[in-house]
Amino acid sequence: MWVERLFRDLCGHVMAMTDLPAGVPAGFMDREIRTGEGWSERLGEVLGTCRVFVPLFSPRYFTSETCGKEWYAFAQRAIYHQAKSNRPAEAIVPVQWVPMPPEQLPGPAERLQFNHRAMGDRYVTDGLYGLIKLRIFAEEYERAVYELAKRIVSAADATRLAPGSPVDYRHAPSAFGRPSGGARPMHVTVAAPTRHDLPDGRASDYYGTQSQDWNPYYPDSARPLAYVAQDLVRSLNYQATVSSFDHETQSQLSRPPTRPELLLVDRWALEDEEWRQRLAAFDAEPRPWVSVVVPWNRNDPQSRVAEAELVQRLERTMPRQMRQGRAACRAAARGVPSMEAFGQLLPEVVESVAQEYLRHAEAFPPGGARRTEYPGSRTYHIPLSVEEGEDS
Repeated sequence: MWVERLFRDLCGHVMAMTDLPAGVPAGFMDREIRTGEGWSERLGEVLGTCRVFVPLFSPRYFTSETCGKEWYAFAQRAIYHQAKSNRPAEAIVPVQWVPMPPEQLPGPAERLQFNHRAMGDRYVTDGLYGLIKLRIFAEEYERAVYELAKRIVSAADATRLAPGSPVDYRHAPSAFGRPSGGARPMHVTVAAPTRHDLPDGRASDYYGTQSQDWNPYYPDSARPLAYVAQDLVRSLNYQATVSSFDHETQSQLSRPPTRPELLLVDRWALEDEEWRQRLAAFDAEPRPWVSVVVPWNRNDPQSRVAEAELVQRLERTMPRQMRQGRAACRAAARGVPSMEAFGQLLPEVVESVAQEYLRHAEAFPPGGARRTEYPGSRTYHIPLSVEEGEDS
């Protein structure tokens, strides 16, 4: 009842603040179709087209797998927007339904930059649920909802997210991970040349001054892939870090596992004998908690011409890594032809290396420490879209 009222009030303000035609819905609330045939398809369609995502924070919200899936599906569109434009997409507008301390929020929610105080002190201390339930707070409720509507309209105007493909909602991962008592680290390592040490004749458009600057999906992407990968990993509630394989020392490469890892490999790096030796040495030791991912731009003419030769060279250099892991890991090692395919494949690869890390880290606890445990609404989608927990 209370969530429906908030949704109606928000939609009324949004309609008044915009030029949406009469009769066009200002928003969508997921509980409208939670039951019945076709609800997952309809929800996937809305998540692929709405312009703003409005989660209602509460303890119940963050324990809901459904809500975590919806958050993840929308967050991918924001990540792709930033990759293509190199501008952040601040299209998630959070609401304190029930106040929660930052340390109780999963990573994707904690990282949001949002000033709740602009919506009133009573909103900060009691949340919208407290304001809407008690008549004595009616004025504070009206102020908070009005300010929230302004934030939603501003976010929709500032960031024009491109529509995404309909989300296969049933198979989407949750942005909140599984319940965990500690941090969930994940490392992204880049094995790629810089523009200063490219093979003869290789176009420099895809490279920068550091290995981490490698942008294999240029010109479709304007951002280095390592940082797109970092954002995708963070959207799964991991703490992601990035470094260059070139900067790893031999002692670091031979140490016991301290975290699962994704190794992004540019096949062109293997044109250099030193790169081949170092990657072959890395492959000589079994490291199931590391998965090789080979981004491969099907629109890169040089890569298309040299593909067969470069594939053979990588298979000869890293035969173990090319064969190990689940089907998704082996597919990632064979080549990922687009940024969209990269985003679709990465969650399965991340889950696989996280599980492998758990299996092997117990035998090598760093410094005697215990291993890290890796775990397994309310939201409005304002097409302005609102998203809520499974029960009010």
